[in-house]
Amino acid sequence: MIVVVFRSRLREDANLEELAALYERMYALVSVMPGFIGVKDFQASDGEAVSIAEFDTLEHMTAWREHPEHKAAQERGRQEFFKEYSTQVCTTVRDSYFP
Repeated sequence: MIVVVFRSRLREDANLEELAALYERMYALVSVMPGFIGVKDFQASDGEAVSIAEFDTLEHMTAWREHPEHKAAQERGRQEFFKEYSTQVCTTVRDSYFP
């Protein structure tokens, strides 16, 4: 499994309605991409947002990263919404579950 951790902070002038609409469109696209498992979003009290996305293979994650509409959304994020962000792409070393 491939886990992508996207950490970000918004610009003070970010249009939250536009960002929400873009997020909904991106979720609609990624949710039908081969190999997409799921995504969870979290907001820290200090304003940092974290999204954790899971894909079954690196190839499927790369296909999402390179999707033309996603590429345009990434550029829009840099120009309009994010003050800063980082992306980490990780492979699973071990899985364990309870119960």
